[in-house]
Amino acid sequence: GDSPQERQAFRDYGESWYRSRKRLESRFQPREPLARQPQVTAEARCKLVSWLIPVHRHFGISFEALCLAVNILDRFLATTPVAADCFQLLGVTALLIACKQVEVHPPSVKELLALCCGAFTCQQLRNLECIVLHRLGFDLAAPTASFFLEHFTQVRLETRGADAAEAADARSLAGAVAELSLADYAFTRYAPSLLAAGSLGLADRLLRHRTPLDLRVSGYPEELLRDCMDQLQLLVSLNGRSLPLLLPPEVAQKCPWLGG
Repeated sequence: GDSPQERQAFRDYGESWYRSRKRLESRFQPREPLARQPQVTAEARCKLVSWLIPVHRHFGISFEALCLAVNILDRFLATTPVAADCFQLLGVTALLIACKQVEVHPPSVKELLALCCGAFTCQQLRNLECIVLHRLGFDLAAPTASFFLEHFTQVRLETRGADAAEAADARSLAGAVAELSLADYAFTRYAPSLLAAGSLGLADRLLRHRTPLDLRVSGYPEELLRDCMDQLQLLVSLNGRSLPLLLPPEVAQKCPWLGG
């Protein structure tokens, strides 16, 4: 936020909140979530998350909720074999659980099921919701790339000589890059804070910013950041047509290298 009260709250509590979220990352990050899945492939996961991205935009759901939904999906996949014909229902269920956590007005069960063209019933969704919650031990407060993008952007704005316009544009582009990365299974090996730092670093580089974020604030070694940024750069080059659709028009105009 940009109000004086929010800025002061960040100065008072931002760093300690960041440290507590960073400590939790490894507990909430599943290792190789598809390793025990006989029917669900990385391609199927990509299709599902690529479908959830426009769904979350359709309902005006926050990026935080989308990140949380993908985390719930992956953590459940790491524990429980899922039949291919239930996979879309799991995606919708994960999104509903995430929205109940962070949204003031979550979409209704009926609205979500309508997007599945009548393939599932309310009772099926309710049953799966109970199974997911119990399997995850009702432990849902995962740190997300969305949280870390906001934190690093606030840190940047507190820096002497910060360029607020550059910070806003980098945050927009980095958010779109991080959103794309959610669908790519290769990025499940990166912690959300590393993905956030890498996305912001790449955004500054692509936008040729004069005062980029000092990536040392992330605490990651340079070679780890470079590896993450290289992978994200590849993702961007493979998604030149879809990335502009995730950006505000005024930011997309500053990215002439996009679009094909």
